[in-house]
Amino acid sequence: MTPRSITSRTLAAALGGYALSALCAMALAVILPMPRNEAVITGILVAFLLCACAAIWAFSVRSAWRAWGGIALVSLVFGALYLIGSPS
Repeated sequence: MTPRSITSRTLAAALGGYALSALCAMALAVILPMPRNEAVITGILVAFLLCACAAIWAFSVRSAWRAWGGIALVSLVFGALYLIGSPS
């Protein structure tokens, strides 16, 4: 692994994991069918789990492109869920 690949994977784990967890928490807070405060807490707990999984994913795939792509794909899904579930 080159230093550039390690740097890219580290940024994917840190920045991509943060963006993924933020979108997950927002989406779950909006779409879960439970009281608002419980939905927020559940979203935050799942977001912590996904942030750790993003870091593991970033260093377990073959290339840095796949690391960024996988994290971006899941982030897009949570972003779409948030947009669908948010009140207009």
